[in-house]
Amino acid sequence: MRIRWYGQSAFLFRGERTVFIDPFGAMEGLTERGLQFDYPPIEGVEADLLLVTHEHGDHSAVEVIGGSPQILRSTAGTFESPIGEVIAVASEHDDAAGTKRGPNTIFCFALDGLRVCHFGDFGQAELRAEQQHTIGEVDILVLPVGGGPTVGGESAAAIVRALRPRLVVPMHYRTGLVNFLDPPDAFLDALGASVERLDENELEVEQFLGSADRPTVALLAVPGSG
Repeated sequence: MRIRWYGQSAFLFRGERTVFIDPFGAMEGLTERGLQFDYPPIEGVEADLLLVTHEHGDHSAVEVIGGSPQILRSTAGTFESPIGEVIAVASEHDDAAGTKRGPNTIFCFALDGLRVCHFGDFGQAELRAEQQHTIGEVDILVLPVGGGPTVGGESAAAIVRALRPRLVVPMHYRTGLVNFLDPPDAFLDALGASVERLDENELEVEQFLGSADRPTVALLAVPGSG
């Protein structure tokens, strides 16, 4: 399986089937507010399944993904899809029961025999016991670590320790192309795991799998920064 990061929380998972999560479109609204969002446009991408964790503009531009994918957006439940069962776990985008920034969906699915969990803009103070139970075992955890409207630092590290994935892919943090989040450093320091800093924004998963006791953190190169 290959994972490609397009910036923010947008990822393509490519194996026997393809899954895209949280595509963004034009983000002029942010720049008008003085916020930087300079990731390259998502173009020429097709998928079998398209997942949207919540309805903010930097996560929900379904129109940029081709291939007539099945779309699951901003919903909780258990669903059949072109890749098999998808579990969508209800969560919140803030630490006030969703009253500040609304709901968020954690998506869990299996691809090429590996179980993936993408946390969207998870902003709760901590992972609830029933959420952890429903998520279950995780091989690949894609987690926001940039603080602000989501978890970061020790809160994000606690989620990794609770779920015990083999590979962690940080997302939704400050880079040279986004200026309104925190860098990943506080999370990396709190977790204290082995970190692979890649020169590309894509990786072959099997080359980086650690263990539940010693996960690998893969920090992908910033898309378009080179």
